[in-house]
Amino acid sequence: MNNEEIIIEGPNVAHGAESATDHHGHEHHEQHFVWKYIFSQDHKIIGKQFLITGIIWAIIGAMFSVFFRLQLGFPDSTFPFMEKFLGDWAKGGKLSPEFYYALVTMHGTILVFFVLTAGLSGTFANILIPLQVGARDMASPFMNMLSYWFFFTASILMFTSLFVETGPASGGWTTYPPLSALKEASLGSGVGMDLWLLSMSLFVVSSLLGGLNYITTVLNMRTKGMTMTRLPLTVWALFFTAVLGVLSFPVLFSGLVLLIFDRNLGTSFYLSEIFIGGKALPHIGGSAILYQHLFWFLGHPEVYIIMLPGMGMASEVLSTNSRKPIFGYFAMIISLIGITVLAFVVWAHHMFVTGMSPFLGSIFVLLTLLIAVPSAVKVFNWLTTIWRGNIRFTPAMLFALGFVSLFISGGLTGIFLGNSALDIHLHDTYFVVAHFHIVMGVSAFFGMFAGIYHWFPKMYGRFMNTTMGYIHFFITFAGAYLIFWPMHYEGIAGMPRRYYDYSAWESFKHFQSINAFISIVAIIVFLTQLLFVFNFIMSIFRGRKLTTQNPWGSTTLEWTTPINPGHGNWIGEIPEVHRWPYDYKDDGHGNDFIPQTVPLRPGEEAH
Repeated sequence: MNNEEIIIEGPNVAHGAESATDHHGHEHHEQHFVWKYIFSQDHKIIGKQFLITGIIWAIIGAMFSVFFRLQLGFPDSTFPFMEKFLGDWAKGGKLSPEFYYALVTMHGTILVFFVLTAGLSGTFANILIPLQVGARDMASPFMNMLSYWFFFTASILMFTSLFVETGPASGGWTTYPPLSALKEASLGSGVGMDLWLLSMSLFVVSSLLGGLNYITTVLNMRTKGMTMTRLPLTVWALFFTAVLGVLSFPVLFSGLVLLIFDRNLGTSFYLSEIFIGGKALPHIGGSAILYQHLFWFLGHPEVYIIMLPGMGMASEVLSTNSRKPIFGYFAMIISLIGITVLAFVVWAHHMFVTGMSPFLGSIFVLLTLLIAVPSAVKVFNWLTTIWRGNIRFTPAMLFALGFVSLFISGGLTGIFLGNSALDIHLHDTYFVVAHFHIVMGVSAFFGMFAGIYHWFPKMYGRFMNTTMGYIHFFITFAGAYLIFWPMHYEGIAGMPRRYYDYSAWESFKHFQSINAFISIVAIIVFLTQLLFVFNFIMSIFRGRKLTTQNPWGSTTLEWTTPINPGHGNWIGEIPEVHRWPYDYKDDGHGNDFIPQTVPLRPGEEAH
């Protein structure tokens, strides 16, 4: 029987090296559609669930940005089509001020948490970790399934908040109190904020379930010969991402729970001496700054929870498509460790203007600038990897190169914001918007796109359309710089973020043409992402089929499975690993790569 025709199914698959065909004593075990694709415990299906849910959220979040960019770019114009989408929140085609802030809040929440955290880590940690370490599945397939369904439940709650009468949460994606802690503070502080807090609490539970599973799988489920120093950098990056999440998300959870208490149980963790309409509220003794500490203790590791998967996948794609070993493998691992450790001790650089002690501020400046060192090591190693390589410019390779470009340019502007003296002027201006969108938003998306284009054949047994991939890359890459680079100049001029209409400000009127230009480019880039979604969906059903297990000539284990692997991944024994994951060199048989499963030749030294 053809290997690719043997499909092993079932909710519990043995994780050892036993023959997959021994499962339940037969080769074919057809499952009902519900258990195979909806409540699946197969890590590959769960990864696809995270990916497709993330794509849906990305479309919604990006559409919100189009709506508020129309307001910012053309404040005196009306757009009747907006009323069809937003109803009373955009009467006559004009966005209401209250809903503008709600859109900004939901845009940030959706893209940071529901797309770039759950969609990125949930997808690629699930799909790649078992396949690249040589495991039948995750350590706990059931807990893995629960992590998705907690995320899905959180998604439903967040989506529901868009339809409540008072509107969704509108306290900014950071939901600072007292605005978020007082139901009477604004329309968006009502039921929508309660739903936001409940949704985010469930989201944290999902992240913790997933993270614990990823860590356990990497540490305990590796196949024979797969030592930690033979792991692909993708797995290392996803491992440290999970470590960051497991250690920092509980702090956010505690902050959210205390905020729920302040809103509903009369406590005063974040509230003190609040007056509304001249009347003093009974809250006393709390501090809104406490919430900022709790939020940003997660918030800065969150930057790297989003960035590290992109770093790992970019490393893999750059090495594979340069046909060269990754430069400085051990330095790359050490830099990942350095980023993981330092990510926990720099959170207060978001809080330089809160009245912090200047001495304490100087400590955080030092630590913030220090985290640039491991990042610089990674950039140097990426550039050295592609130097004089035999480069194949696939869509995945282009997005990986775009990731490096955006990471460099976006990271450099972080040096300005990491300086407490400069940050006093730049804080809460468009400079901050430009910096974090380039370094954390767009570059993370580029890492995600590189991963999707590269591992799509592994996920679906087909290729994505290359021409549409090239169009997607060039418009998105140019658009990213055209949208966010001008914002740096607006920010240096002092233009504040999150304002509904700048036309009444003499200081910022002259930026109106730039705002209009940014809005037009943003709409073009959004439409280009719809082209990607079309390519993605069409390729699942109509894409060119794979004819080989290893279309990219890669060395890692996931390309040793059948083209359409069943639940269990390998047929028979799991392959044994003999070498490191980046042996791109002549194998003596006309190939320029040697898979990890090939034993060392006589006299050949292990890396």
